[in-house]
Amino acid sequence: MSSLYDFTVKNEKNADVPLSTYKGSVVLVVNVASKCGFTPQYTGLEALYKKFKDQNFTIVGFPCNQFGFQEPGTNDEIQSFCKMNYDVTFPVMAKVDVNGDNASPVYRFLKEKAPGILGTEMIKWNFTKFLVDKNGHVVQRYAPNTEPKDIEKDIAALLGK
Repeated sequence: MSSLYDFTVKNEKNADVPLSTYKGSVVLVVNVASKCGFTPQYTGLEALYKKFKDQNFTIVGFPCNQFGFQEPGTNDEIQSFCKMNYDVTFPVMAKVDVNGDNASPVYRFLKEKAPGILGTEMIKWNFTKFLVDKNGHVVQRYAPNTEPKDIEKDIAALLGK
């Protein structure tokens, strides 16, 4: 697989979603959690989404329960939490693993293309972000403590703004 758009993932209803749906768009992929100290980043992520969504940009959230069991809910509970607490309108897919033997193929791809500090591929915590260009190539990996607003200029550059 050479592009993010080569993968198919499951949405919150466990239906297949080909990521080729987003072909031609800049995508920010984020592993999210409802009970994390970084959970308030949903506000900034939604602001980014609203600002750029009409310019071929999207955010795709992947809930993950591998870090401190901070995403224990079902897919339905996660969707309700995101809507009720942060009015999230960007796609939040089915819960996945991002590390280990059961890691989602999407996350294996993202980690290989944009390793972290000292070349480590492991995701360290919730809200690690990957910026993907319109061709499905991983451009940048951001640490969990990188605020969404701090990624805005990189998104704008990829959108040609």
